[in-house]
Amino acid sequence: MPIDWISCSYAAVVTVSGILGYTRRGSVMSLITGVIFGSLAGYGAYQTSNDQHNVKISLITAGILTVAMGMRYRKSRRLIPAGLVAGISLFMVLRLVIMMF
Repeated sequence: MPIDWISCSYAAVVTVSGILGYTRRGSVMSLITGVIFGSLAGYGAYQTSNDQHNVKISLITAGILTVAMGMRYRKSRRLIPAGLVAGISLFMVLRLVIMMF
């Protein structure tokens, strides 16, 4: 069973960005959402590691983050963290859609 390292890395980036949002700005909401979405992405990475076509949790998580962080980037025009997470999440959505087939 090969490990889906790309999805695991994505989960780590989402979690770390939430933690950094808390440590740098004191944003409890960033901490909560980062840990929740990072955990969901980690669980999705576990599922795709076991079955490459089982992408539902990962796809939903990345899709929500793409929209939410894309809207946040559009409003703030700050590349980090909103633009970065939106871009990585969009990459994950495209990758997961390809993995479904």
